[in-house]
Amino acid sequence: MSLTYYPYLRGRQFELLALRDLVEKNCLSNKVVPIIEPVRFSPTLIKTLKVFKEKSKIYALIQNPQYGNFWEQIKKSQDIENEYKNSVSESKQINAYLMNKKVVNKLCHISHDNIMVINNDMDCYATFNEIFTNEAEPKFTLIPDKRQFKKKIHKGKILLEDHFPLKDRNADYAKKDDEFFSDDHVGIESEGFIGFSDYSVIGNKYNETGFAPLAVAIHVVYFDKNDDLRVHHFVSDSNSDINDPAGKYGEAVNKIAEWCQKNPENIYYTAGLNSLLETQKERKYPGLGTVKKYSIMHHLELMDHYLNGV
Repeated sequence: MSLTYYPYLRGRQFELLALRDLVEKNCLSNKVVPIIEPVRFSPTLIKTLKVFKEKSKIYALIQNPQYGNFWEQIKKSQDIENEYKNSVSESKQINAYLMNKKVVNKLCHISHDNIMVINNDMDCYATFNEIFTNEAEPKFTLIPDKRQFKKKIHKGKILLEDHFPLKDRNADYAKKDDEFFSDDHVGIESEGFIGFSDYSVIGNKYNETGFAPLAVAIHVVYFDKNDDLRVHHFVSDSNSDINDPAGKYGEAVNKIAEWCQKNPENIYYTAGLNSLLETQKERKYPGLGTVKKYSIMHHLELMDHYLNGV
């Protein structure tokens, strides 16, 4: 299969750890090229970028992140700036830019040969066409599934959609615990796309801080018999208050183990899924951030497995 998957992840701790673990375990081929929007400087980010460099793995780093204060932190400290530059020097990094009015001047004065532009803002649609002619389009352009965008981009088109069915409360996922996620991996080559992108099982909505939920929900994607990607939500039962998150996690992860046993034809045991099941066997509560990390790991490795036709 010629398509490549470009998961869009923000540089929060659990997302970075998911990427780092997958690369260290050699679970990703170049069929999966992560896009990282760095929201803040952290040792975890630097270690993650260094692992990508050591393993000669391709990734994209947003140069003008929408959230956080990453570049402001770097500019305030020469030591931090040097540490960052060392982590990306001689790496296979693709410089990526969110298309907006503030970045126009920058895009007008750089080479377009190996850059990525995320162009999903209709207010910047005309500006994009002024900067990038047919002969000098970016190497990669992420666009939504809209006719206005698709007809004007001629090369390097990547489909970007947010497929995660975000709910207001974790308990709400129990109302429809299994649902369609995506079929972007099927047939989009005929529309001129070279790849597809989404926000994995996190979604596009960005929250700086977490909170203690009433319910624990674990999201596991899988392929059905028609090669559609679906997501199953495993939700705790004792959701009347925020007490005992470990007990709630135990209820949810027990459902995963039971589901895997009942549906062996749908299961591909990735490093992330195996880690979830290991906590169930050992009756350990890893923390909600780590649970998200395992769910992301499972999604990315599953897509890699599918795209490589294994």
